[in-house]
Formats: sequence, C-alpha cells, structure tokens
Amino acid sequence: MTVRDEWAISCRDLAGRKREMTVFVSADRVVVVAPPGETAVLAPLDVGRLRAALRDAVVQVARAEETEAQEE
Repeated sequence: MTVRDEWAISCRDLAGRKREMTVFVSADRVVVVAPPGETAVLAPLDVGRLRAALRDAVVQVARAEETEAQEE
C-alpha cells in the first residue's frame, strides 16, 4: 500500500471558477489548504472526496504516532 502525502479535492469559488483544496500531513497534524482568499464550494461528490482525504490523513498521522511509540 502506498502512503500518500497530499490529496487534492476539486471545488469552485462563489463565482463558479474551478479551484482546488489540498489536504496534507505535517508532522502530527492534518492541514487543509483552501483557495487563497476564496470560499470553497463543494459538490456532493467532492464533499465525499474531502471526507476521504481527511480520513486518510488522520490514519496516516495515527500510524506515524504508533510507530514512534513502538520505537521508544
């Protein structure tokens, strides 16, 4: 299984222009980057993708914490 470092989720701004949100893991935190200065408007399918990206990122953080605990 491949560990992903970053997930991209399509969205639109309030004007309907295509944008992208990004989810990534930084140390023991999950980071969500929204379009700068914009509001992200998500279609139902994209909400599911965001949910999946957040879940995968949290699982990755938890695994890293378990590995660190086992090494101590």
